Amino acid sequence: MQSTERSLHHLEKLVALAALAAVFALMVGFAQAEPKKGAKKSDEVFLRSAVVLVQDAASGETLIAKNQGAVLPIASITKLMTAMVILDANLNLEQRVAISDEDYDLVKGTRSRLRPGTVLTRDELLLLALMSSENRAAYSLARTYPGGTGAFVVAMNAKARSLGMADTYFIDPTGLSSSNVSTAQDLARLVRAAAEYPLIRQYSTRDSASVQGLGRRLDYRNTNGLVRSAHWDIGLSKTGYISEAGRCLVMRVRMASREVIVVLLDSWGRLSRVGDANRIKKWLETHAPTGPRG
Repeated sequence: MQSTERSLHHLEKLVALAALAAVFALMVGFAQAEPKKGAKKSDEVFLRSAVVLVQDAASGETLIAKNQGAVLPIASITKLMTAMVILDANLNLEQRVAISDEDYDLVKGTRSRLRPGTVLTRDELLLLALMSSENRAAYSLARTYPGGTGAFVVAMNAKARSLGMADTYFIDPTGLSSSNVSTAQDLARLVRAAAEYPLIRQYSTRDSASVQGLGRRLDYRNTNGLVRSAHWDIGLSKTGYISEAGRCLVMRVRMASREVIVVLLDSWGRLSRVGDANRIKKWLETHAPTGPRG
């Protein structure tokens, strides 16, 4: 009888230990499933860009982040800074500027339909630089800045410092140089600042435009095809590409009833930045908390 009681007692202890182990396993499972405080659900979004940052434009809250502190070439995203420096100088936008041999791209050898001798207003050059990323337009804007291109680049870097862009550096007004570098965090500051300029918002999101060059009509389109989509409400846009930077895209855009800033750098495929933008939009509209309406 005593032996049977001891066996039952031993069996009860084993059952109790098994129950405790099961409870512990459940607790560990719940703890692992529970997101860490302050963590974002960005792991749920499969993105091909090497660097990603999505912020609420009003609060600065980070919604999605991936390698946002990496310092990389930024290609023609540079032209947002070029536009701000031009507008800050209060230059006459109706002044006519002639394209010069000095505006040739000696870095990458890119082509342009703006042949030397073409005369456009500074306003038209600004439009083409922002909308269609015209490199000679950007070069000519910097060349005809008071003090010339050198003074212009100094002003670009001074503007970056004033905006708190500590990891950003410019050596040319186009972004063709891979020495123009920044981080996604700094570029979010750049987009936020550029969005304060009505002309930058307007020109960077215009679908298309035409100018007269040496008696010919020259037609241009926006390098960001998303501005032509009825499914997108884009308030500011800029694309960029050089081999060292990959495909880049920054936008201020309305998604999920909130204004957000999107920074995509070093997308490896020709359509990857657009694909990433669409994946971000879908994720925000289905997962992220809705921002304040307005």
